[in-house]
Amino acid sequence: MQAVILAAGRGKRMGNLTTVTTKPMLKIKGKPILEYKLNALPKKIKEIIFIVGYRSTDIISYFKRYFGGRRIIYVFQTNLNGTGGALHLAKSILKDKFLVMMGDDLYYKKDLNNLLKHDLAILGYEVDDPSNFGVIKMNQKKHMVDVIEKPKNMKKALANAGVYMLNMNFFDYELVSVGKGEFGLPQTMAKMAVDHKIKVEKAKFWHPIGNPEDLKKAESVLHKFI
Repeated sequence: MQAVILAAGRGKRMGNLTTVTTKPMLKIKGKPILEYKLNALPKKIKEIIFIVGYRSTDIISYFKRYFGGRRIIYVFQTNLNGTGGALHLAKSILKDKFLVMMGDDLYYKKDLNNLLKHDLAILGYEVDDPSNFGVIKMNQKKHMVDVIEKPKNMKKALANAGVYMLNMNFFDYELVSVGKGEFGLPQTMAKMAVDHKIKVEKAKFWHPIGNPEDLKKAESVLHKFI
């Protein structure tokens, strides 16, 4: 099975930290974020496709063509046109069903394993203040219905953790624009959900890394992900 890791952006909210390297290669206790992500992948994942862009050589020189017994393929995203656009770049080398995840968050291995049980799924994490996240809307059978971006005046909800179990049916749907020339992967999945059952899995642990404070906090919560 394959995993696609989206790691093309710089991560501007990290400030000067991403002047000398790309955000997914920022280190937590001596290892880059990406290495922790690869170590959390289920054993069924045999091939990794990195979507790279900004300072791509930092990632390529570190992981090379094989890492931890897994084959690595690199796809270059020169036009940063969103998560949906990034995934489409890998269309020709993807097979059957595959895992997709962001390159700059920490994920829990058991949560990722739970996603692999389904043909189509999305990972959510319960947050008290969802105003800074995309929120997953689901039906009574815990199937995805929609994704609402940064809702206001909403209390506890399931935030989109940025991990998806997908299959080739995804490419049958026109990408959904999210503005500024970008196309959203979860928004396109919401369109797909009209015709397909997309299971919502609830994560036990998730640590998004959006700014320097999140990176620093990652050191104190890292034990949960190892």
